[in-house]
Amino acid sequence: MAHRTLKSGYRQLSERLNRFPQGAPPTEYFFQILKVLMSEKEAAILARLPIKPFTLQTAGEILRLNLQDTEKTLTELASRALLLDIEEPNGERTFVLPPPMAGFFEFSLMRLRGDLDQKLLAELFYQYLNVEEDFVRELFVRETKLGRIFVNEPALNTVNDLHILDYERSSEIIKKASHIAVGLCYCRHKMSHMGKACAAPLEICMTLGGTAASLIKYGYAREVSVAECMGLLEKAYDHNLVQIGENEQEGLPFICNCCGCCCEALLAIKRFGTLNTINTTNFLPKIEEATCNGCGRCVLTCPVGALSLSTQTEENGTVLKKSKLDETICLGCGVCVKSCNRGAIKLKHRDRRVITPVNSVHRIVRQSIEKGKLQDLIFDNRAMYSHRAMAAILGAILKMPPIKQIMASEQMKSNYLLALIKNYKG
Repeated sequence: MAHRTLKSGYRQLSERLNRFPQGAPPTEYFFQILKVLMSEKEAAILARLPIKPFTLQTAGEILRLNLQDTEKTLTELASRALLLDIEEPNGERTFVLPPPMAGFFEFSLMRLRGDLDQKLLAELFYQYLNVEEDFVRELFVRETKLGRIFVNEPALNTVNDLHILDYERSSEIIKKASHIAVGLCYCRHKMSHMGKACAAPLEICMTLGGTAASLIKYGYAREVSVAECMGLLEKAYDHNLVQIGENEQEGLPFICNCCGCCCEALLAIKRFGTLNTINTTNFLPKIEEATCNGCGRCVLTCPVGALSLSTQTEENGTVLKKSKLDETICLGCGVCVKSCNRGAIKLKHRDRRVITPVNSVHRIVRQSIEKGKLQDLIFDNRAMYSHRAMAAILGAILKMPPIKQIMASEQMKSNYLLALIKNYKG
């Protein structure tokens, strides 16, 4: 009966993914999604690969395959966007196992495909993400957020004391990207199969850098110039879409253009009644009551329902309607500014600046500490074997607030790490 105790390739992959901070609750719908996307043998292969970037040689040693067979296996997985295939500046070819989100879930619907049943996949995604709560709650309701909001740049003209850094502007991120690609919006594509999609543009999901290069290489996204991408950004502004990217300053792999009716992150805010799902901008709208006529255009435009109409009764008995802001759920996206044809809404700075992790290592280490999974990140013998990788993790810890450093040292039970923290002067 020993054979019955062996774990399926799908369960091995599930357990592998769940040792890292994002996770994917192993429900029946999750396993059905994996079965559509890959064979059990492929799932078992992915379960053995490092989470961080790895070379053909490393993969060959893990999988016990020669270099030719390793390349064939990894290329096949990359051709279906289950792996990212990235060429480093030094010409070396490396691979990355992406997380489910933002990762191989989205990639499966970023283009029209005939090699899998996208309608079935969309229905499974809908059940897993929009009906069940565990995955979305695990993904978005956390201290260090997965994503962050970009401000609607035309609205910045209303800020009196303009102070915004380059990493806060989607246009600057686009201009600095080594590669730019555009594909179908996963969220609206999924909702279209459910008969619930809105009329916002579909081919407007932007991927950047090495992620874009891999998706271009295998036909999952279309390469575009900076000029064309900037044009798509203007199109997104015209349709009152909100720009969301990963919650880091450097090396963003994507910028989504999101609507409040289809986007998983924006729906999560409405669903859980909390802003703990995504990092806001450093701005808030300010409503000039004397100018507001209560038309309600801003209320209809707000993607998360942060604006409403309140009723005021004047001394002479006149009843007036005015827009009212709930700052606790406001994204600071600035979409409402453009919707007001009376100029009654302007942006102002938040009282406290929102902290954005420097890069993906910084964000992932913070999330690992908060989830009590730092040891899994560091002692993954498939990935974190190099001095450079370890240095990156330690560097991220040393830049964190004292409370996070204490949590890290307690999880690791490491006197060495504690000594490093105490002696760090940076």
